[in-house]
Amino acid sequence: MHEEDVPVLVVGGSLVGLSTSLFLASHGVPSLVVERHHGTAIHPRAAFILQRTIETYRSVGLEKAISVAAAQEFIQNGAIMSVESLGGREIEWYFRNINDGVEDLSPSRRLFFTQIGLEPILRHRAEELGARVQYASEVVSIEADAGGITAVVQDRDSGEQRRVHARYVVAADGARSPVRERLGISMCGHGTFSNSITIYFRADVRELIGDRVLSVVYVFHPELQGFFRFSIDGDAGFLVVNTTVDANGQRSRNVAEDASNERCIEYVRLALGASDLPVEIEAVQHWSSIADWAERFQEGRVLLVGDAAHVMPPTGGYGGNTGIHDAHNLAWKLALVLDSVAGPDLLATYDAERRPVASFTVEQAYTRYVLRLDPELDNANLVPIVDDATIDLGYRYRSTAVVGKPDDDDGADREDPHKPSGRPGFRAPHVVVERDGTPLSTLDLMGKGFVLFAGADAESWCRAGRAAGQRLGVQLDAYTVGESGELAERSGRFAEAYGTGTQGATLVRPDGFIAWRSRSADRDDEQVLTDVLAQVLSRSLPAQAS
Repeated sequence: MHEEDVPVLVVGGSLVGLSTSLFLASHGVPSLVVERHHGTAIHPRAAFILQRTIETYRSVGLEKAISVAAAQEFIQNGAIMSVESLGGREIEWYFRNINDGVEDLSPSRRLFFTQIGLEPILRHRAEELGARVQYASEVVSIEADAGGITAVVQDRDSGEQRRVHARYVVAADGARSPVRERLGISMCGHGTFSNSITIYFRADVRELIGDRVLSVVYVFHPELQGFFRFSIDGDAGFLVVNTTVDANGQRSRNVAEDASNERCIEYVRLALGASDLPVEIEAVQHWSSIADWAERFQEGRVLLVGDAAHVMPPTGGYGGNTGIHDAHNLAWKLALVLDSVAGPDLLATYDAERRPVASFTVEQAYTRYVLRLDPELDNANLVPIVDDATIDLGYRYRSTAVVGKPDDDDGADREDPHKPSGRPGFRAPHVVVERDGTPLSTLDLMGKGFVLFAGADAESWCRAGRAAGQRLGVQLDAYTVGESGELAERSGRFAEAYGTGTQGATLVRPDGFIAWRSRSADRDDEQVLTDVLAQVLSRSLPAQAS
């Protein structure tokens, strides 16, 4: 049997698996991705891309390409609203424009883009940076050994098998993750509450849309509940049907039980409010509405991301985005551990940080599903709805990779991203600065290594940061920020958003989250930063630092 060695084996090559390989490659870590299907996505799933996700792709140079390609698929900045039928009564407008009110939170904008268009872009860039992607392949066994993980990978066409030895495995193999099941990791949450269908159809809906610019249209028809998305030309789209109601008022959550061509045409016409409109069914996809998360995201050298770690209904569009954020959180940690810059315990912070965020997001998606689509579901313990910007940009990490002070922690796990505090554990705020006369976002300086931002009068923190990074062998860039700083910022927005004043400093991790902050100078600032970096990296101090 042929054998090969790789630093990281990524099981599953869809949206999150490809993102994982891309982020790993951007940190210089080659990976092997094995995907059981024969190519990238053929169904236009996960079309709503949130700001944080675009920020992660921006950090690897893909934002422009993604934005241009997305504009070929959908009219951007459309509304999210609900109707009784597309041609009938309007019920509620959730967003008149999907970027209303969030334009100043990020250099990136929310987009609508399908996996059909996005996955090839991710694959191409990942392969450019050194990743390998193999389709029509699946992992048939996986075992831990002294040096890592040994997996047997089988070609689905030829049946040929080979052994792959990896130091770490990332399971991105979907909601029914075989890797997760082999590890015996159970799921928590609400389970399955609908066997739904997605109907891909062709029909001329331009007259029904009229002059409305629509991104997502929820349908609350007396006979069915679901939602639409339409092509940019208004001649095709897809309809998700989650529940139906018969003539006796009996609700069915097993829509997939009858998904014949005739029934699907009927569903589309009902939801459109056009009983005689010519409709051609192109495909029907069966899937289950689930709201669950794994009891743990790590088992030894195997780590779960995406749907393997958490599954949520599509209300809110959080599923794919949350998985991409998993991958971004994990990639820099794996890279530093593989390079022996960080200790293996740094990987334990992945579960500590991502699992609470994922479970919270699952609950938010479930609450929206119940309130919008199926109020007859169990709603006794629904969590209160939190606004989308906070879900996307306002969550907090708590782990040993975050070094906080008591006065920086009021116990809150989230904050309004419109009023960032700069406290450790939160995402570093977007602030426009100038470097050599060129405007850029503070976020544009992050992504590879650590970044230290110091107040305008705190050059000593910058010197200390560079020295501490050199001691520990860590890439660390340092900048003063202020009216006369290396990064010019005259409005005072930076000092307010990051909470450093003119004498303090803040240390930002490679994933753009704040690791540590001081509001003032320190007599032994180099030792302080050396200690902080060592804790974040889960390693002991070098002898000369001790």
